[in-house]
Amino acid sequence: MQTDFLVIGSGIAGLTYALKVAEYYPDKKITIITKTREDETNTKYAQGGVAVVNDLENDSFEKHIEDTLIAGDGLCNQHIVEIVVKEGPKRVHEIIEWGANFDKNPDGEYSLGREGGHSEFRVIHHKDVTGKEIERALLNAIHKKPNIELVTHCFVVDLITQHHLGYLVTKSTPDIECYGVYVLNLQTKQIEKILSRVTLLATGGNGQVYRSTTNPSIATGDGVAMVYRAKGRIENMEFIQFHPTALYQPGVNNSFLITEAVRGDGGILRNIHGEEFMHKYDHRLSLAPRDIVARAIDSEMKITGTEYVYLDCRHMDHEKFVHHFPNIYEKCLSIGIDIRKDMIPIAPSAHYSCGGIKTNEWGRTSINNLYACGECASTGLHGANRLASNSLLEAMVFAHRCYQDAVKKISYTAFKEDVPDWNAAGTTAPREMILITQSLKELKQIMSDYVGIVRTNERLQRASRRLDILHEETEALYQKTEVSPQLCELRNLITVGYLIVKAADFRKESRGLHYNTDYPYKAALVQNIVL
Repeated sequence: MQTDFLVIGSGIAGLTYALKVAEYYPDKKITIITKTREDETNTKYAQGGVAVVNDLENDSFEKHIEDTLIAGDGLCNQHIVEIVVKEGPKRVHEIIEWGANFDKNPDGEYSLGREGGHSEFRVIHHKDVTGKEIERALLNAIHKKPNIELVTHCFVVDLITQHHLGYLVTKSTPDIECYGVYVLNLQTKQIEKILSRVTLLATGGNGQVYRSTTNPSIATGDGVAMVYRAKGRIENMEFIQFHPTALYQPGVNNSFLITEAVRGDGGILRNIHGEEFMHKYDHRLSLAPRDIVARAIDSEMKITGTEYVYLDCRHMDHEKFVHHFPNIYEKCLSIGIDIRKDMIPIAPSAHYSCGGIKTNEWGRTSINNLYACGECASTGLHGANRLASNSLLEAMVFAHRCYQDAVKKISYTAFKEDVPDWNAAGTTAPREMILITQSLKELKQIMSDYVGIVRTNERLQRASRRLDILHEETEALYQKTEVSPQLCELRNLITVGYLIVKAADFRKESRGLHYNTDYPYKAALVQNIVL
């Protein structure tokens, strides 16, 4: 297959970019690839909303910029923050024009929520399923474009670069180029090549590297791992955001998220004894930035010897709660929790990767003809900790900027015709899936126990040694076994785990989401960790 514009991922970043390119170039072919269903994305599970300055009487760009910089703890790129905050309102308006609905007050104005780290009410939302509503609207618009082909159940195995043409490619190789991708067609079980003139990675997050995560099962860090294998630049992988309030259910890996907006509307954190505790950790109480709240909860769980704390919503207006958070209300009710009389058991869960594929202000990666957007990218917006509800905004803004740059590049970018077919010679069908499933369990345990909310040098070193063994075993299996989605995802997750550990080991300080008890203070020199 050949396509002018190739998009990997069907979340808000990939779909927004594809729509804009399709409108600009109605005669060009745009192909979107996703490894499962078209709507199974991280976007779909975003609850809270989009942080955007919509009320200039009570809010301002300057306040939103300042809130973002404070949350990012010294590592945000201020130029990028200003771009995202100031361009954000236009991008949100476009999403609305494409059919996304956001809640409004009786007076017709958009209903604005407030979340941790925000100084004002500025989060627009669709009840507590904002991402699902945006995904619906975008997919509806995508299906109306005749020059967009959306291919489901295709797993991208690797980026095609000069390496596949027989050249030695290293981190210092100048002008590495992306010519397309090799994909595993899950229906035919064959590996096919898709050649493209321009490729966008919008592959989402990597929460599945941890035992408990709010991310869906598809969030296996595929884009980050592929770029690293292709010798592209990755940065700030140590900054993994743990959402403070995921519903605690023993034995459940994919945790149900309790949006931060619940605390914005008055929800109170209490320990197992029913005591408020956030005053001991931050003057902003339950609405402190996520890194502070997650560490506070972690501390309280260690003090009391429990696996959860409580979110108390009993005092909140019941009708308002049900109207604003119907999904959360129904979920709690389904497991026997009545928020009118019961507190909700919660615990932090891996939620968002602030680092990723290093990009510039136009979404370009260090590999030519390759862009990255959304959670898989590291744009400079989030720094050491993402401000709540800035992620959907970032995806919209950078999808637009990737589009603006890519449509200019296409005129002087040709297809690479001499790319070889995938070589599977010498590989055989896997004899035992236990080799893959057990390694995945080990990986999740290593990362959760040693590279979680609070870290130490000894834990990081132990994690590194164990990941080395898993890497060697999995690469040996990959060389002799037919490619499968399970094996590819394991391989990608081990790579992501390695990058998180390596970056955490390089950072000799505690900053934002990275907290190391051996270096409890911030270092004087603030820098990004690029791998």
